[in-house]
Amino acid sequence: MLVTVTDGVATEIRGDPHHPNTGGTLCTKVSRYLERTYHEDRLLHPLKRVGKKSEGRFETISWEEALTTITTRLKKIAAKDSRAILPYSYAGTMGVVQGESMAMRFFNKLGASKLDRTICSSAGGVGIKYTLGAKMGMDTEQYENSKVIIIWGGNSVGSNLHFWTRVQEAKRKGAILVAIDPYRSLTAEKCHHHIPVLPGTDAALALGMMYILIRDDLLDHDYIEKYTFGYELLKERVNDWPPEKVAKICGIEVEQIEMLAKLYGESAKQGASVAIRVNYGVQRAHGGGMAVRNIACLPALVGAWRNPAGGILLSSGDTYPKNEHQLMRPDLLVEDLTKPSRTINMSTIGDDLLKKSSDTFGPAIEAVIVYNSNPVAVAPESAKVAEGFAREDLFTVVLEHFKTDTVDYADIVLPATTQLEHTDIHATYGHLYIMANNPAIAPLGKAKPNSEIFRLLAKKMEFDDPCFSDTDDDIAAQAFDANHVHAKDFDWNRLKNDGWMRLNVADAPFAHGGFRTPSGKCEFYSERMKADGLDPLPTYIPPYESVASSPELAKKFPLAMISPPQRNFLNTTFVNVKSLRNTEGEPHLEMNPNDAHSRSIVNGDLVRIFNERGSMQAKVRVTDHARPGLVVALSIWWKKLASDGKNANELTSQRLTDMGRAPTFYDVLVEVEKV
Repeated sequence: MLVTVTDGVATEIRGDPHHPNTGGTLCTKVSRYLERTYHEDRLLHPLKRVGKKSEGRFETISWEEALTTITTRLKKIAAKDSRAILPYSYAGTMGVVQGESMAMRFFNKLGASKLDRTICSSAGGVGIKYTLGAKMGMDTEQYENSKVIIIWGGNSVGSNLHFWTRVQEAKRKGAILVAIDPYRSLTAEKCHHHIPVLPGTDAALALGMMYILIRDDLLDHDYIEKYTFGYELLKERVNDWPPEKVAKICGIEVEQIEMLAKLYGESAKQGASVAIRVNYGVQRAHGGGMAVRNIACLPALVGAWRNPAGGILLSSGDTYPKNEHQLMRPDLLVEDLTKPSRTINMSTIGDDLLKKSSDTFGPAIEAVIVYNSNPVAVAPESAKVAEGFAREDLFTVVLEHFKTDTVDYADIVLPATTQLEHTDIHATYGHLYIMANNPAIAPLGKAKPNSEIFRLLAKKMEFDDPCFSDTDDDIAAQAFDANHVHAKDFDWNRLKNDGWMRLNVADAPFAHGGFRTPSGKCEFYSERMKADGLDPLPTYIPPYESVASSPELAKKFPLAMISPPQRNFLNTTFVNVKSLRNTEGEPHLEMNPNDAHSRSIVNGDLVRIFNERGSMQAKVRVTDHARPGLVVALSIWWKKLASDGKNANELTSQRLTDMGRAPTFYDVLVEVEKV
């Protein structure tokens, strides 16, 4: 981003035309970042709660009072059992400095419970690591040269504009685009083919593709022999997955599976580059990790990795050689053998906040420090999350920009800086550039960077380890291993001036094997999965909740529900930016005409969407964008900005995925009735 500053005020924000990946373009959301930074509701002073929890009533206090209040309470809890203190954070900022560096040093030194940060992508990350060895793959810049592009479980138009620009260029060059998504999103509408699988059935579709590729010998036998492990076992396994069986599970036509597999396999056989962009929607069901694993097997079968414009990408995150030990300092945690460290899963925070002390759980959670997240709105089974945060005996501190749903439950609120007001350094998960984040303006009001807040807390706690004196520049300079081949010659001072540097990686990373698995090959059969108690071969794990897998539940709640992102929101970030919220209007539910008609619902009706966990209200948009049997609640609204004070996470469950301990946001059955 390029920011124009006049007399200390940011007056314009635009993309940098010289940046190779983004090419001068900002997405709709970020193009309004100045409106967000200078929002009239911006938190600019520390606050102390004066009303009941959930009321959102506060009074302004000094930083000294805020820090003293927090550390006095934390010292008292830690004197009994520091594990009763829990950090809760995710990706409100994805920077290395303002994310999990100084904060994790603080919590490790404190001896707090650890947080399993699973809420977004851990299921798919584990699945792809079992198969390829790491979260890495194609360079997004290469997709413009692909001849077949399968966008699997993502809406790139709304959530990955810079990738979509590459796809559009490929389309202009004659590439064929396929979208696999239960919902006919903006992206699916612009593709040549849309395959509307039922939620949670993607793993079966991948198995059906493998069956056809093997049946019709659309394989690269040389690549399989040299660079894969377990092909004969895979061949035997997929023999049980003919397209007729797969079509029934996925709720699609046999012809669609045949078309997809032949387009993919025959194109590769003819030497064309075939590419898959698998996204996070795939993994948000019971078998989500296995689904990503299955899909990740496809490029090796057809030798797609030989070409820089072929292969697959879920995330490029593991391409970056982060100095995580130096950044987070886990060695600061001194284990007490009588009180072994524990880990709380952020996706089950609703249940965990309500648990009492026990031998198996450990101490009840007595304090939560929230930063870079809004759990009351984003965590599953929201009613339980709110109930947990409403505990009068729970001490809650929130670092934030605005009075979010979570802030309403806070005891102390600390005003944090935005991206324009602090120093940071970013790895990415969608391209291959290390990014410098230079502050454009001074912090507004009394706001402070996350890193400075945790420095001050550490000082108040009398933590005297030298690492707590590191400046933001010091931390940024420690971020990456300059001796690693990928980050060769990394230098923070030079990066600050240049803005970015490309990682030193091959255009076709797996053209000649080199997978980061134990075998060094793409593992169709995984001994690590077997050791972890999982099926070592690709398989299908049905959803927890579907008409097929839970017929008794489906009698009461016959509609599957997914809640993908609104185009103008980034989870709950930007929801309070008026220009963006006005574009979205109000919470709405997309519903197929057949399902609406059978319930006497017409376009524009206010409806109640409900199951045994909770309910929400929304206006209906009757549209065939939602396939029969599916409703789509585009998300994630701040609960306080919805007419009934609820959002889609009232309906989601705290059940976890097959691997990666991730949430199952798209594994939900509901019913809908007219209000």
